[in-house]
Amino acid sequence: MFTDCQGIPYPVFAKGEVTDCAFVVGAIPFGSVSLLKVRLESGSQEPAAGQFYMLHAIRSDVLLGRPISIYHSEKKADGSVELSFLILLKGKGTRELCSLEPGDKLNLIGPCGNRFPMPKSVVECARSACIETTEELNNGGFDTASGLLNHRRVLLIGGGIGVAPVAGFAETLPPKSYDFYASFKSGSYALENVKADKLVITTDDGSVGVHGMLPAALTEDTLRAGNYSEVFACGPTPMLAYIQKICQAVGVKCWLSMEAHMACGVGVCLGCVIDTTEGKKRCCKEGPVFDGDILIFKPVTEVAGIKVQPRREPLAADVQPDLSVNIGGVTLPNPVIGSSGTFGFGVEYKTLFDVNRLGGISSKGLTLEPRQGNDGVRLHETPSGLMNSIGLQNPGIPHFIEHELPEMLKLKPIAIANLSGSSLETYVEGAKLLDATEVPLIELNISCPNVSAGGAAFGMTCVGAAQAVSAVRAVTKKPLIVKLTPQSHELNQVALSCIEAGADAISLCNSFQGIAIDIERGVPVFEKLKAGFGGPAVRPMAVRLVYEVVEAINQLPAEKRVPVIAIGGIATWEDAVEFIMAGASALQVGTNTFANPNTMIEVIDGLAAFMKRKGYHNIEEMRGIIQK
Repeated sequence: MFTDCQGIPYPVFAKGEVTDCAFVVGAIPFGSVSLLKVRLESGSQEPAAGQFYMLHAIRSDVLLGRPISIYHSEKKADGSVELSFLILLKGKGTRELCSLEPGDKLNLIGPCGNRFPMPKSVVECARSACIETTEELNNGGFDTASGLLNHRRVLLIGGGIGVAPVAGFAETLPPKSYDFYASFKSGSYALENVKADKLVITTDDGSVGVHGMLPAALTEDTLRAGNYSEVFACGPTPMLAYIQKICQAVGVKCWLSMEAHMACGVGVCLGCVIDTTEGKKRCCKEGPVFDGDILIFKPVTEVAGIKVQPRREPLAADVQPDLSVNIGGVTLPNPVIGSSGTFGFGVEYKTLFDVNRLGGISSKGLTLEPRQGNDGVRLHETPSGLMNSIGLQNPGIPHFIEHELPEMLKLKPIAIANLSGSSLETYVEGAKLLDATEVPLIELNISCPNVSAGGAAFGMTCVGAAQAVSAVRAVTKKPLIVKLTPQSHELNQVALSCIEAGADAISLCNSFQGIAIDIERGVPVFEKLKAGFGGPAVRPMAVRLVYEVVEAINQLPAEKRVPVIAIGGIATWEDAVEFIMAGASALQVGTNTFANPNTMIEVIDGLAAFMKRKGYHNIEEMRGIIQK
């Protein structure tokens, strides 16, 4: 066991076992907060009030542990320690923690950070009674009521899930030695162990206690009337800023527990710094509990020069958002398209889910002549994506027109023919054949990373891209989407060259290139050495490329601008919203369909629900909102 000079435990790496995990009664909506109990092995250090742990399930799909404050800790008869955590369901990591079951294993780093300092009034009372520990105070070694009669009380405040560490701190204080304010959006929870002299609950919806948020019950006048010596609080940043403000106005000391994104929990990554009058301080090391007087709260009105979006009212119950988008004069019922190379011709997935709900389907990459594709290994899974070296295996355009296209056209989604080639001549001949069909859109693929000739060679330079687009444009009147490669060092200019040459839309980005090595044999996995790479790992890079290309297109006169279709690592509706806010008009889902065939349906439904909740009537209202 390691502690500092004040007796605060240092963090260690430990393994724990889940003893219980259940939804918290009183949290609204039910299921939004879970109580997770974890037992540490015998001899483990008990945490101090205010500290936290980094929790990471051993069987996990997330990279980092999640910082969770201690709600309650208990030393068991066998010497083990049981820790209790309140977990608010927010994202993938917390959803994973809330789904744990008894017997599941956890990796823990902790206890991390500092603790809430013991109130001076309690310390002074203990000294006057010759009592050395607060445990003695709580166990009858001191008459709390009479002992604190001549001392000012302290005030504890918890907001939302921030009630957890404050309620844990309350357990270390003598009963009736403090007042407690708890503020929630709806309902109330985690107050079972609070033994306050006065307990005040506020709820934004009025479901419990005072109707309103914290200011509805706690003001400067309230602080003065309470004659408080110190305030201890944890909760949302706006609430803490308000507490700091009224405490400074009244001249009451406040201690505020902060939170920040972090990776390590031990002061190494420097990702969790908090602005203070003494410089940037680490939330995980110098915090999470800070002297309120040194904290600097900056109102967030813009990020990276972009204004924070004002709150919009949700759409009325009887109003549904319009998800339709226009690509090259063709209306898609929604912006979700099955990506070329990952969705065949659409009919293959008919028995797995309702493909007719999609906005469009981009066919397997098509060449004039049939192709058998590459030899050797074609697929290689990575922890965060999939590498492929298929090599454009396809039946050829004549066969597609006679057999596969009629089946695609029977489906409701807009059919898109993905046209590739090994030479400019084969592109042109293929385009001529497709122009004579009823296919509504052509996606010109000048970016395939897995073929020796043609493919990405045309999309690497402005000259090559313009040459390919001009040649195809000359032989077809079909709306033309041009699919670009992320490998080009002049991607923005390539996109603009394609538009100048006649592209009606841009899709990007095709697969990134990577190399995989078979370490047992000491040879490359793929016969062509390099292979295409897609999946969740590429998404942040793809979002950047989409943002930059849209930014370049926005410099053109309005009549020359074309829509951009985003591709790259989309697995959830949240990913789709990111691309749309970056400027994309539509999006293609690829790799994740292999992991979850329902991905695109979930994206469509999630996108619609998000738009309704956020008050967006159509895609265009939120498209490109982060563009300066």
